[in-house]
Amino acid sequence: MNGIDEDASLAALGGAGMLIFILLIWVIILSVKLSKLARAHRRMIGETGVPKLEDVLMKVHDRMGDVQAKQAVQEATMANQEKRLAALKGRVGVHRFNAFSDQGGEISFAVAIVNEEQDGVVLTGIHSREQTFLYAKPLAKGESSYPLTPEEKAAISQATRKE
Repeated sequence: MNGIDEDASLAALGGAGMLIFILLIWVIILSVKLSKLARAHRRMIGETGVPKLEDVLMKVHDRMGDVQAKQAVQEATMANQEKRLAALKGRVGVHRFNAFSDQGGEISFAVAIVNEEQDGVVLTGIHSREQTFLYAKPLAKGESSYPLTPEEKAAISQATRKE
């Protein structure tokens, strides 16, 4: 009987040793995972100086609200700037021509200054031998209440041409 007890004891001891070995491996694996998790936690929490993850998330949420509010203000400002830019008379077209057939050099001119809606002014300078005349005609949607010459229409066309 003594032999059976000895065999049973050895088997139990071997089983317990095997169980301890498996548990040791499992503890090592869990320690490595816990170490990685602790490192990630320190990296995330360490930069904020806040010990609780909930507080960090609340700070991030508050910052997101601030960022969204600032973005809304910037979008409104940009829309306003785009409207103002469209209204500016920043498109210019120049057409030079000979007003009289006996004079060369194309020293007469028509200058159109308009915005995107073709509102603005067209200036025409007609140079003759003795004098120079300067005319200004208002424009609304590319048309004027005064008759436009072909040269003035060419200047308006140049000013409104897409770049």
